[in-house]
Amino acid sequence: MKYETRRNGVAMGPRRGLGVVWGPPQIARAHYGNNFIPSEPHVASFSYVEKNGHAQFLVCNDLSRLLPGWCVSGYKCTIKSVKDSSTCPYPECGSSVKLTDNKPQYFQAILDDLFKEYAVDDDDDTDVNGGATHFSLGGTLTISLLTGESIAIPFTPSMEILQLKAKIMNQLKHDTNKQKLLYKDTELMSYQSNGAHSKLSDFAVKPNSTIQLVVLLFAIPDNFNHVVFDLFWEYPSSGMDFLDASCLIFQGTSFQRYCDYRNRASISALSHSGDVMDGRNRKGHHTIQVKLQEIPPNISHLFFTLSAYNSPNISRYPNPSLRFYEAANPSKNLCKTTFHHARASQAVVMCSMSRNATGGWEIFESGKLSSGNAKNYAPLKTTICSLISQGF
Repeated sequence: MKYETRRNGVAMGPRRGLGVVWGPPQIARAHYGNNFIPSEPHVASFSYVEKNGHAQFLVCNDLSRLLPGWCVSGYKCTIKSVKDSSTCPYPECGSSVKLTDNKPQYFQAILDDLFKEYAVDDDDDTDVNGGATHFSLGGTLTISLLTGESIAIPFTPSMEILQLKAKIMNQLKHDTNKQKLLYKDTELMSYQSNGAHSKLSDFAVKPNSTIQLVVLLFAIPDNFNHVVFDLFWEYPSSGMDFLDASCLIFQGTSFQRYCDYRNRASISALSHSGDVMDGRNRKGHHTIQVKLQEIPPNISHLFFTLSAYNSPNISRYPNPSLRFYEAANPSKNLCKTTFHHARASQAVVMCSMSRNATGGWEIFESGKLSSGNAKNYAPLKTTICSLISQGF
């Protein structure tokens, strides 16, 4: 039987060679070609042949030469072949081999160490109020932001939410009182209704789960009324183009309307400057002015987006900047956000202004990437609806 490897459509014939496993058993790796090999290889080398895209190792004898090897997927294929046929999978060999032999046992030990499994089922809807919930100790929590940034924190079911927020602050430098943590579309509140400190176990958080972090940029004081979102950008290298600042208005998950360069006063509380273009200095400018006390009571969310109009993505606009300030004090920027991660995207949800439980307004960082622009808001509406339904 002939096994072929193809690169760019050219048959290269069967790939053969010798593999090497080195280091302590818990750190066994293999490299291919002229890749770097550690100076102190250990244990043994194994002959292999590629079959269906994986390496099949010769496991019936020892070889003394040390040559480049392959990846751990070959160990999996080798173990499976020995288990299914009790023979060496190397094409020219066929000797009898058992899973209890030394080399298959060694390969299995490598796989067991490299691919530890933890019991976790994020779809398990265990009622934590209806009975005891059992957790596996160990594992980690992934704390993820919409910008793509993430960190790992060791998991302990008895960890308090306040302790988790303190660990996040140590790594990401976001104050604990500006963190909103979401798990399975539920906010992990720091305190229970009786005033006790909440723990991860109170929300049935399991090891190796992902918790979303939303950062509060600014809690707008009740005495504020008139605030301004202010966007500047520079023209692309050739021609003139528009980096649009838009506001999409929602009641819950129901889209209401938008405010942009065309619909400059879709509701009385919002007004858009339209395109303010400086051809001499090759700069564009948009402002969106918001009068908080005039926002209709049914409106729960204002999402502020940036999107490329004609250019394929935001990277074509040099040095964009976004400021948020009280109209009476434009020199004081009330919050900072970044969108460097969005350069390759057509649009980004910059931030949201949402009503809290007491009716006050809070501005949360987003950074969620999306397709869509001022010509077609449908993809942005879908992205934002998903965010709202998840608790963002």
